[in-house]
Amino acid sequence: MIENRNAYIAATIYAIIIGLSFMFVKVTLMVATPLDTLAHRFTIAWIAATVLFVLKKESIKVKVTIKDVLRIALLAILYPTLFFAFQVYGLVHTSSSEAGIIQATIPIFTLIFASIILKETSTRSQKIAIGLSVLGVMYIMYMNGAGGTNTSLIGTGLILLSALTASLYNVFARKLTQCYSLFTITYIMALFGFIAFNGLALTNHVMNGTVHQFMQPFGHWDFVLAILYLGILSSLGTSYLSNYALSKIDASKMSVFSNFATLITILAGIIFLKEEFHLYHIAGSIIIIIGVVGTNYFGARGKLNEKI
Repeated sequence: MIENRNAYIAATIYAIIIGLSFMFVKVTLMVATPLDTLAHRFTIAWIAATVLFVLKKESIKVKVTIKDVLRIALLAILYPTLFFAFQVYGLVHTSSSEAGIIQATIPIFTLIFASIILKETSTRSQKIAIGLSVLGVMYIMYMNGAGGTNTSLIGTGLILLSALTASLYNVFARKLTQCYSLFTITYIMALFGFIAFNGLALTNHVMNGTVHQFMQPFGHWDFVLAILYLGILSSLGTSYLSNYALSKIDASKMSVFSNFATLITILAGIIFLKEEFHLYHIAGSIIIIIGVVGTNYFGARGKLNEKI
């Protein structure tokens, strides 16, 4: 019981950090390219993980084979690599509040993938609720294209892809957390992100002859503060928190906390970044959240009926 309580506390903190991260990403993109932002973000995350390992090496054990590293690396392709790549490029073209709304579909996609990959069953009521949430996303995407706002279908689509990769991560991470220590998974994920994004960013600079620009963003204090938040809390911290929560509770239960993150993201975007928020965003978010709540409510009822 205590373990479950701690898992829900970890999931709540995870949601708050993720909810605010969209705002900090927008801050970094004011002075750095998406690739540079990702490279610096995971450099900070990997350095922080390495320092933690050195200081706590007596209590932290990392014993893995090449095969183990490859298994975890496959998970790292989904999160952090693809998830953050889609997210940061999506935020170039869309607002943080809208991105947060689309991220609310993560529980829906998690349920779908769990059904396909893990062969979990769902009720007809759950399927209807899933369809409702998808309808909400489609509505927002349509209105973006028809409303002439600062967002674009490309930005919305990229954020949607980040939600898809996060959902796949929830499903696959559930199994790996039963096989390896939380720090082992978190450290390898940070290392993979560090190698992948620095490799891509530096290759891009070499091809364009702009290597001297790679470290220039650190001349801005707002960038430094934002990248520290993204690297230490939003990358390293959330990886550990989500891995811990997934080791204790079901993937579908963990994914529900993305909706709390959505509310944090919307409020942060409106309050701190002064972003535009239209009535159709409210309507779409209500449809999505009704679908999410319905999905989990009918899922819980279905399990209760099975026990009775």
